[in-house]
Amino acid sequence: MAEVKQPNILFVMADQMAAPLLSMYNSASPVKTPTLDRLAKGGVVFESAYCNSPLCAPSRFSLVTGQLPSKIGGYDNASNLGSDIPTYAHYLRKEGYHTALSGKMHFCGPDQLHGFEQRLTTDIYPGDYGWTVNWDEPEVRPDWFHNMSSVLEAGPVVRTNQLDFDDDVIHKSIQYLYDHVRHRTNQPFCLTVSMTHPHDPYAMTKEYWDMYEGVEIPLPKTPAIPHDQQDPHSQRLLKVIDLYGKEMPEEKIQAARRAYFAACTYVDSQVEKLLRTLNNCGLSEETIVIFTGDHGDMLGERGLWYKMNWYEMSARVPMVVYAPNRYEPKRVKENVSTMDLLPTFVAMSGSSVQQNLPLDGVSLMPYIAGPVGMKTDTVLGEYMGEGTLSPLVMIRRGRWKFIYSPIDPPQLFDIEDDPAERVNLAAVRTIELPSPPSSRDPNTSFSYYVNSPSVATLTPRTQLDPYFTKALDPPSPPRSPSLHHDLDTSGPDNISVSFRDISAQSVLADFLKEATTRWDFKAITENVLESQRRRRLVHGALMQGRITTWEYAPAYEADKMYIRNQGMGGLDDTEWVSRWPRLPKA
Repeated sequence: MAEVKQPNILFVMADQMAAPLLSMYNSASPVKTPTLDRLAKGGVVFESAYCNSPLCAPSRFSLVTGQLPSKIGGYDNASNLGSDIPTYAHYLRKEGYHTALSGKMHFCGPDQLHGFEQRLTTDIYPGDYGWTVNWDEPEVRPDWFHNMSSVLEAGPVVRTNQLDFDDDVIHKSIQYLYDHVRHRTNQPFCLTVSMTHPHDPYAMTKEYWDMYEGVEIPLPKTPAIPHDQQDPHSQRLLKVIDLYGKEMPEEKIQAARRAYFAACTYVDSQVEKLLRTLNNCGLSEETIVIFTGDHGDMLGERGLWYKMNWYEMSARVPMVVYAPNRYEPKRVKENVSTMDLLPTFVAMSGSSVQQNLPLDGVSLMPYIAGPVGMKTDTVLGEYMGEGTLSPLVMIRRGRWKFIYSPIDPPQLFDIEDDPAERVNLAAVRTIELPSPPSSRDPNTSFSYYVNSPSVATLTPRTQLDPYFTKALDPPSPPRSPSLHHDLDTSGPDNISVSFRDISAQSVLADFLKEATTRWDFKAITENVLESQRRRRLVHGALMQGRITTWEYAPAYEADKMYIRNQGMGGLDDTEWVSRWPRLPKA
């Protein structure tokens, strides 16, 4: 029996691309992405795909390792990923793949490869610990935090750092494909192409900006919520991005969204270049193309910007698997996450993950290739970056999304009936909170919030909340329609709250019990604080005296390029090797 040839894997990532805005998910979208639409039409589209942490580095660390951030120390954008933690690059390299990374992955620390045999570019952001979040001094706002300059300065440009980076990423990726077909024809490849667009700043060249001339740029569907009526985490984020107590002019919001749409089109055009190169090299039929992102962007929805929260615009990502000669086109409605990609890639290679090693992700192959296999319809998420003072977790299962932090009121949304997340079903319920598992010390358990119209319970907590500079009082009920209130159904965005056979109260109670059982919030908080303190100390020390950076510099072997060395062989032989397709030798 002939041995089945392993497929090539071309894995393309966008940065901060909000799935709800794309035409593959929203037919009314003005965003022009013809290449992605073509992939979606001929591929497997995941309609409810999420990141596992709505911040660049933690999301990417979960993606490459298949594990939740708290399991691998992926707390913020200056976290160190351990060199002994297997990534999909390790797995595929072990199976004989040539593994290469072109672009952003946000690795911090001395290991800038994490299993990739080759990096084609450097990264765009620091590889040191300088961006470590500081829960010990949350009232201090570092100069590297997001602010609103990306919105206030949005518009057309000739050049930016981000354009320099992505143009290089695509150029090196295309060259890699040319080199592969000429020199590595008997070895499969896994090429990860990771762009930084459409991540802010919201600035794009006139070529793409002008594509939206005369196009109606819609304002956010959910207008800005008064800041004192936002949920506590959103209030902290408004402080983080220096927007609390301020308003954004409508024309600036529209300019930022137009530039973002243009950046999405730019990404689409880069994907087209990659696909064209695959085709020109004769690699299309033997290559599986996967497209996704690390997280989304609020883009002014609810008055919030960037990411760092669990609302749909921030947490949902595009995900398409395209290999029409292997997999039938379909749309998958169940909830999946980018953490599921490691076991998926390993399965695509014809291998399997090592069962005695930690893994939180679940292979997506039952959705992609057939009905056999585990389908959890569940996404778990953790966020411990800017704007938090304790872990903020999320469970997305079925129609429900549950968001919880020990210091904040819980949130529960019915995404099927309320995709804009305007009704917090946890806002009006009195729930008897479950006790932490008996294996934990009952004297060190956390306090838990639950709101109801008449009850706001909070175990005494006297510490100051530095984001508000006053003692933390029990929260007032969130400004959301209750289950017992009639909702306005006169407009196009009307919401019909239906619970079918499931009580929202029982769902909330079950999620609370699951969260307090699944996560040891006290232990995670202690681990985060210890990690932050270690990294701050190390970074402060390494910035003194002679500084040795951890930035990655790709090898540039000029003596092996073009016809620069007589040792490369005869002129005709050198030209013949570099030509594709090659002519038969005389």
